[in-house]
Parts: sequence; C-alpha cells; structure tokens
Amino acid sequence: MTLPDHHLTEGEQRVLSIDPHWKRLTVPFIALILLAAVSGAGIYLIPDEFAYALHARLAVAAVALVLMVIWSFVPYLRWKNTVYVFTTHRIKITTGVMDQAVDEIPLAALNAVGSEQTLLDRLLGCGTLTVDPGGDRGTVALRDVPKVREVRAELFRLLEEASSGKPGGG
Repeated sequence: MTLPDHHLTEGEQRVLSIDPHWKRLTVPFIALILLAAVSGAGIYLIPDEFAYALHARLAVAAVALVLMVIWSFVPYLRWKNTVYVFTTHRIKITTGVMDQAVDEIPLAALNAVGSEQTLLDRLLGCGTLTVDPGGDRGTVALRDVPKVREVRAELFRLLEEASSGKPGGG
C-alpha cells in the first residue's frame, strides 16, 4: 500500500515508501509456533478412551485457532497495512486493517526531527523516527522504521529543499 500518483499534488513527488521493520512480527511468530505446539500436544494427549475425546480435541483446536488469529494474524495484518510515505511536501502515515487511519504532516510544519535506536534496533538496522509538527499535536513517532538513520537524513534533505524553495524530491 502506497500513495497513488493521483493523490499527489502538482509538483509533488514520492520519495520514500516504507513498511515497518519485520521485527514487529517476532512476538506474533513465536506465539504462532507456541500455540501450534501446545495445541498439537493437547490434541495428542487427549486419550481415545475418553467419552468426549472428539469434542475435547475440537474444542482445543477451536481455542487454538481463535488465539492464533488474535495473537498472530491480526498483528500481521496491522504490520502489513502500516506504511510511511515521504513526499517532497508531506509525510503520510497510514495504519489500520478494517478502520484505516491516515495522518498527513506537511514538511513545512515540522519543527524537529529525531531518531532513537535501542541496542536491538541498532543490531537489526531499524529505529523510531520522531517528528514534531508543532502546535498542540505533540510529537509523532514512526516506530520500527528500517534504516532509520538513512530515512532521517533523507527527511533532512527534503526539509532543506522545501525551505530553500528548490523544486525537488529526486
């Protein structure tokens, strides 16, 4: 999912379109593996002599399926439907699966740009990009941005071009 060309204003160019880093999927993936292992063991360990063995196995499978959807599939959909788009005029943050939220920040409104990286983020090559659009809005954090330092440098380049009045984005 990215910003379609017909949504760009005159003279505006898409510079970057970024999905969050895959590290967001580690906990849902671990949950998926653990749920599969535990439910498989639970189904296997239900004795055949038990009068309601079939019902018990179906119940374990149903509970496991519901938990897999909640703990693994929904986070995957959230990750897949989150995108950060940087253009020569704005930053567009799109999130949401069923209900979609779109946040657009004009580059001209930015007061400050920063980035944070934990040790794990530095090892994985991602981080949190923070932008301050001013006003009562507060700081906006773009979490798990891949190559956050390069994105931050590109954002500074875009801000420089926007403030100098150069046509740009290339």
